[in-house]
Amino acid sequence: MSKVTGPAGIQRRVIAVSIAAALGGFLFGFDTAVINGAVDALAGDVSGFDLSTGLKGFAVSSALIGCAIGAWFAGPVSNKYGRIPVMVTAAALFFASAIGSGLAFGVIDLIVWRVIGGFGVGAASVIAPAYIAEISPAAIRGRLGSLQQLAIVTGIFTALLSDALLAGLAGAADQPLWGLTAWRWMLMAEAIPAVVYGIMSLRLPESPRYLVRKGELKRAAEVLTTVTGTVNVDSKIKEITGTINTERSESLRDLRGSRLGLKPIVWIGILLSVFQQFVGINVIFYYSTTLWQSVGFDESSALLTSVFTSVTNIVVTIIAIMLVDKIGRRIMLLVGSVGMTVTLGLMALAFSFGELDASGTAVLPDPWATVALICANGFVVFFGATWGPLVWVLLGEIFPNSIRAGALAVAAAAQWTANFFISTTFPTFAEIGLTFAYGFYAFFAFLSFFFVYFKVPETKGKELEEMTEDMKVTRRTGRRST
Repeated sequence: MSKVTGPAGIQRRVIAVSIAAALGGFLFGFDTAVINGAVDALAGDVSGFDLSTGLKGFAVSSALIGCAIGAWFAGPVSNKYGRIPVMVTAAALFFASAIGSGLAFGVIDLIVWRVIGGFGVGAASVIAPAYIAEISPAAIRGRLGSLQQLAIVTGIFTALLSDALLAGLAGAADQPLWGLTAWRWMLMAEAIPAVVYGIMSLRLPESPRYLVRKGELKRAAEVLTTVTGTVNVDSKIKEITGTINTERSESLRDLRGSRLGLKPIVWIGILLSVFQQFVGINVIFYYSTTLWQSVGFDESSALLTSVFTSVTNIVVTIIAIMLVDKIGRRIMLLVGSVGMTVTLGLMALAFSFGELDASGTAVLPDPWATVALICANGFVVFFGATWGPLVWVLLGEIFPNSIRAGALAVAAAAQWTANFFISTTFPTFAEIGLTFAYGFYAFFAFLSFFFVYFKVPETKGKELEEMTEDMKVTRRTGRRST
């Protein structure tokens, strides 16, 4: 097995490259959360945007349709043209969506522009973890892979903070500001990081494993030497080539398998993605302003509380980055499943004591309002320290070299489809009762524990090529690699 050197210069270089690639995650988080501050203004009769409950849920989650499509196609496109061109295309889609959404004339074109932005989000969600995994040394790959989630939660924080600042300047999200309504500026603010991401992407080196696949061995050797600090570069290139060639001879480029049409490892990736969404994390970030108003906060305080929640998410994600390569992926996911089950269960219990005010909004009496507030933030802590970053790490690691981009695309598409379902159904679930909604999410958090325990392999400290061999052993013996 080839070794990776660790001089400070190489470490800084690979970290810098990973941070630049993870900027797609920043836009991913920004795009999906920026609607938070605008959703209530859109739901009112403002500038022709008069949304029913169902249409409100669809307007919030419409970007997720584009996310699923963008994720689905990002893998094949990146395999043909490279990781970098897909990143640049995603940045252009983010920019177009930001301007188009902010200047939308009605709900239909708003949804169209949100879907276009979703194409970029979906593509970024596939390319960033695949690229980071492919350029990272095994010893620090978990930490570098977690940068994707750190970028996502930082994007969420920035979106919520900018929403709060713009709403504060205007007096409310539906009030005029600088010649337009404040919520329009909220949506257009994304154009700035989109430009930064596009410029940074153009400066990144291509993935060495993609270059080996395309036969560009000289460029691959240069990247392995200057970015990852690999010694015995020829040996490493032969290693990569060997896994790709072996997998081709075994037809592993095709994701199809005997179990329900897909290979078992692809199903593991899909279910990791689905469980990450079915615990309801995006309900907190898409609808948190509405949620905090239900526990007695006014709009300004609710927006600031949403910002505080996103700061908490950033802090615990940093903790996860510090721990993932020491503790390992599986144990952290198991702890996260237990913590999410408890906090979501208590939220469901708290909302069972809710009362309807004159406007029909659920309001929690003391002490249950406090319980809901603490548990919602506790849920964010457990998710942000475990399932948030580690699913992206695992999706970048567990698939064999020859099918990584394609399998990751399928898993990410499943994730966005699950996200769409959860985000679209929350207003309807809330009408049934928030106890039902949070009980539903708690149930899937409970199931996620057993899925991880029985099915998810440990990948800590293993080279991608080494894990490819482990997966072959697992398929032959039926035992999970731990």
